Parts: sequence; structure tokens; C-alpha cells
Amino acid sequence: MASPKINHVAVVGAGIMGSGIAMITAANGYQVTVVDVNEETLAKGRHQVEKDLHRMAMHVSKGNEEKANKFYLDALARLNYSVSLEKVLSATDLVIEAIVENLEKKQALFKIIDHGALPHTIIATNTSSLSVKEIGSTTKRQDRIGGLHFFNPVPLMKLVEVIRTDSTSNSTHEALLAFGKSLRKTTITCKDMPGFVVNRLLFPVISEALSMVERGDATAHDIDIAMKLGLGHPMGPFELMDIVGLDTVQNIQKERRDSAVKPSTLLEKMVKDNKLGVKTGEGFYNYK
Repeated sequence: MASPKINHVAVVGAGIMGSGIAMITAANGYQVTVVDVNEETLAKGRHQVEKDLHRMAMHVSKGNEEKANKFYLDALARLNYSVSLEKVLSATDLVIEAIVENLEKKQALFKIIDHGALPHTIIATNTSSLSVKEIGSTTKRQDRIGGLHFFNPVPLMKLVEVIRTDSTSNSTHEALLAFGKSLRKTTITCKDMPGFVVNRLLFPVISEALSMVERGDATAHDIDIAMKLGLGHPMGPFELMDIVGLDTVQNIQKERRDSAVKPSTLLEKMVKDNKLGVKTGEGFYNYK
């Protein structure tokens, strides 16, 4: 069966990941509708999209203001925003879910999408750690379910992990691979396993780094320096956690359920104190 043609994309969730996915999708020629539960959340997402889009326009045009303005306005014209998921689903080819990293909430959303979407519509999740098959278990289109795991910040990070379950059809998987490549990303295929490729390797490192700070072995700052200068990483684990969001890191840790990733009392306290990283102005580092 030929891969379905994707023209219109709906992104559900106007947070950091959703707005980033929407922006690069519109910038690469797709009609995009961003969906969220209320106008205030959508307005915040829209502001972020337009800010990132302007930055991309200047980069693509190499500073030529006329070309940058055309790029910006053309992409902007392909972007729409809505609080009515039902209306959006009646005319979309691909839905990308980018809501909170919570299995039950994602399953509930997938059930709604499955009920309202067109028969050919593919539903993808941007989950970074949850089972794609479990998320899609509430749907009747198991062959048209897959994972598109983008990385933060979406406009800059070049990788997309394309996840296939044991029910994902070849045509669906090929369509998702082609979609990722059309966004000028490098795509890799991964089975539906905890953490996929990147986070499966990353989170044992993060877990041990947190334990080292809790034991007093080294400071977060010194661990970050060690990883950058000793292993050539672009940033250390604590800098990375601040960017990802400490609440998201904690959710991923809870979902991993294996001996390589241990719960962290330090992380739990910081999340409780709303020190979530860049998005709240303070995490392991201060951004105020």
C-alpha cells in the first residue's frame, strides 16, 4: 500500500514542544493547525511560534530583510490555531500529539482523535518515553499509530526518532519517515521500547548524575563541566535537565520502571518547589 499523502497537520498541545513542531512544519510547506484547550494557552504558543519563525526567517535568508519577510509571512499564512479539536480533525492527514507526558491523558486524547479523525489519518505521539502501543491502545487504527519523537529545542535539534509498534503498517512508518525528512531532520527508526534510543541511553546517566550530587560526590556545575570537557558533550546533564524541564525529567523517570533509572529525592524536591529549569527561571541554574 502506498504511503498516505500528508498535506494538513494538526499539532495538539501548544507548549514548548508543540509550538516548535508546528513552526518547523509550517516553515516547510505544510498547512498546520495548533490545537489546545483554551485561548490563553494558544496565545502563548502562538507568540512562541512567531518568535521562533522570525528567527528562522532571518537565518534562512542570511539577513536579507525582504526574503526574510516573505519567508515569515508565507509560513505564517499556513498556520492556524483552534480550541475545537473536533473541527480540525475533519480535515487533517496527520495528528501529532504533544501534551503532558502522562499515559492516561494521552490515551484519553488518542481515543477522541481516533473517533473524530478521517479513516486515512495517521496519529503520532511525541512522547519521549511512554509506550506508543499503550498510548494508541484506545484506538481502532493500530496500523496508523506511530511515534515522532522530536527533541528540544525543536527548531535546532536535527534528530527525530520514528517509533513503530508491532502493529504499525509499513505505509504508516514510511509516511512518518518521509514527513520527518521533509522537515529537514535526520530520522532514525526505533522499536517501541522504554526511552527509545536517546533517552534509553541518556537517563541512566542523568540518574547517576543526580545520585552523585545527592551523595555530595561533586556539584552539578562540576559534573556538567566534566561531561563537556571530558566526553565532548555539548552540554552537561544538569544543563540539559533545565532545558527539558525538571517535571518532564521526573515523569520520564517514573515511567521507566527499571533498575538503571532510580527516583531522585533532589529532583522531587525541586519539582515540588517549582524549580523546573528554564521555563520557570530557576532549576539547577538561575535564569532570572
